[in-house]
Amino acid sequence: MKKKNAGFIVGVVALAVAGAWYLNKGDGAHAEGGMGGQGKGPGARGGMPPTTVNVVAPQRQDVGVELSANGTVTPVRTVDLHPQTTATIRQVHIREGQFVKEGQVMFSLDDRADRANVARAEAQVAQNRATLADLERQYKRSQELAAQGFLSQSAVDSLRSQVDAARALVQSNAAAARASQVSASYTTIRAPMSGRVGAIDIHPGALVQPTTSLTTITQLDPIDVSFTLPESALGALLAAQRAGKVAVQASTGHEARSLTGELKFVDNAVDPVAGTIRVKAQFANPESSLWPGQYVGTRITVQTIRDAVVIPQNAIITSTQGTFVYVVGEGNEARQVKVARLHGFGEYAAVTGLAGNEKVITEGKQNLRPGGKVRPAGAAAGTPAAEAPAKKGEKA
Repeated sequence: MKKKNAGFIVGVVALAVAGAWYLNKGDGAHAEGGMGGQGKGPGARGGMPPTTVNVVAPQRQDVGVELSANGTVTPVRTVDLHPQTTATIRQVHIREGQFVKEGQVMFSLDDRADRANVARAEAQVAQNRATLADLERQYKRSQELAAQGFLSQSAVDSLRSQVDAARALVQSNAAAARASQVSASYTTIRAPMSGRVGAIDIHPGALVQPTTSLTTITQLDPIDVSFTLPESALGALLAAQRAGKVAVQASTGHEARSLTGELKFVDNAVDPVAGTIRVKAQFANPESSLWPGQYVGTRITVQTIRDAVVIPQNAIITSTQGTFVYVVGEGNEARQVKVARLHGFGEYAAVTGLAGNEKVITEGKQNLRPGGKVRPAGAAAGTPAAEAPAKKGEKA
């Protein structure tokens, strides 16, 4: 029994030694394959296939730095017409929605009493002038009699005083007559400016007084657009205004084209609650494309970056180390280039850090590491990477 157990133990030990020898042999074979086949196996260093990527060539162009905001169309002037006297409406000369010119007759009031007052005042002036003329003749005759010794000097002085009083009375009554004419002019209401008439709620025969609103007139050409911008844009806005005229674009959303106006007003204080600054732009509006109270979208160009390098925004990567892009370097290797975004507009951005002749990787960059092999889409496998064709409008 002891001999059988001893033989069994010797057999197990022999199998264990043989297994160890076999494992060591296999590890050595693998090690030799790793050393001798470096760069050949798929798991070896440099053995991964190149990553297929899309590349574009940066463009060089002038880029306008634009600020966008929603605005409200506001008229330059709006007048609410009220009568300046109490009377009845005799005639309405205009229609609702009509365009009127400055000085055009709009309403006529009952002016019979006013015309009578003017006639009475003018008659009083005529009477005073006749009295003055008679006193002046008497004064002249008294001077002749006093020179001949037939009249005392005191009588002459008395007549002179009467002439002066009569002359002052003429001037006073003439002023009263002019005041009557002014009051009579209130019965004819004319347009104080050119514009469009609003709603009319009064009709001939209606009694009106100074508190009665007859209608409104709104100036439509030119017209203003009022909007707000963040206070962070104030410095660039003022710098642009100091440099010259600042163009503003306005679009209603219903029309493909936009109107071009000019910045006219920057408020003198920032709203501390909202952190915004109120501005106005003025637009020529001959076709009434902009209407008071209408909401419009506005764009204002505060700066133009000359000859900027422009790339697609999806090529830019932001990480804790900063902002960078991948470009195709020598030997078709991915290379990181740090960039700074100057201004983004739509799908593109103006950046610094690129010379403008690089091949910027836009798609496939999520699988890249610095120094990794790349192959632009469209290039044959195993051939040198060719520059991807530039899109229409892009500079190669």
